[in-house]
Amino acid sequence: MHGSTPVGGHAPAAGGLAKASLRYVEQTDATAVQVYVSNPRGWAVTDGDPAQDAAFRTGCHDRGVTAYIHAALLVNLGSPTEATVERSIASLEHALRRGKAIGAQGVVFHAGSAVDAAHAEKALDVVRDVLRPLLDRAAGEGWPPLLVEPSAGGGRSLASRVEHLEAYLAAVDDHPHLGVCFDTCHAWAAGHDLATPGGMAATLDALLKATGPGRLRLIHANDSKDPCGSTRDRHESLGKGTIGAAAFAELARHPAAAGVPLIVETPSGELSADHAADIALLRSVSASR
Repeated sequence: MHGSTPVGGHAPAAGGLAKASLRYVEQTDATAVQVYVSNPRGWAVTDGDPAQDAAFRTGCHDRGVTAYIHAALLVNLGSPTEATVERSIASLEHALRRGKAIGAQGVVFHAGSAVDAAHAEKALDVVRDVLRPLLDRAAGEGWPPLLVEPSAGGGRSLASRVEHLEAYLAAVDDHPHLGVCFDTCHAWAAGHDLATPGGMAATLDALLKATGPGRLRLIHANDSKDPCGSTRDRHESLGKGTIGAAAFAELARHPAAAGVPLIVETPSGELSADHAADIALLRSVSASR
C-alpha cells in the first residue's frame, strides 16, 4: 500500500503512449507519470491515437496513477519573436487538448525568456496578452490546468528563482487555472541553496509567499550535476548529485509539498531500473514525513 503522495517519473511514449508508459509504470512501481505528447524539441504536433489514449486513461485510472503532460521545450511565451509566441500558444493548446483526452491533471511548460535586453520590460506584457485568454479557454473547455515551471536561470529568464513567480502570476491576474511546477534542479541552478540544512524549507517558504497557498501542483525531484547558482540544467540521480538526499527528505516534510505529486526526470541509462531507485527513495522519505 503506497502513501498518499503520488510518486513517479517521466515515461517514454515511443511505440504507443499507453503501451510504453504503462510498461514503465509497472516496472518502476510509479503512482504518477509524466509524458510528452509531441516531439519535445520541435513544433510539429500530431493527433493522438484514440485507442492508445483510451488505454492510457483506463490504465492510469485502474492503477491509481496521476498523469501529467510536459509541453514542448521550445515553448516561450515571452519571446520577442511573434512567430515563436504564436507557435508556443498553438503547442500549448495542443497539449491541453491531449491532456483532456488522456486524463492528465496538468500541462507543464517552461516560464520562458525575454531573450534580449530590449524586450525584457515588455515580455511579461506579452505573457499577459497571450496566456490570459488561453487560461480562460482551458478552464471553459475543461482542459487541465497549465503549470508554469521556473527555469534554471540565465538568458533573461522570466522566472528562475521562486520569488519571480509573484510577478509571473500577477501578469495573468493570478488566474486560478495556472499552477506551479517546482523543479529542484532548476531552483538549485538558479541559486537556491537546497543542500544546506533548512535550505529546501526556506525555498519552499519563499515559493509559498510568492504564489499563495494551493498553487504548487507538481514537483520535479531532480538532483544536479553542477554547483548551486550554475544556471546549468543537468539532472542527476537522487542522492548522487550536488543537492544530496537529505534535501529531498526536507522537501517531503514541508507542508507545501504535502500530497503534491513528485516526478523524477533523472538520467536513465537503464530507464526503469534507475528511475525505480529514485522513486523508491522519494517514497521512503515521503512515508516518513
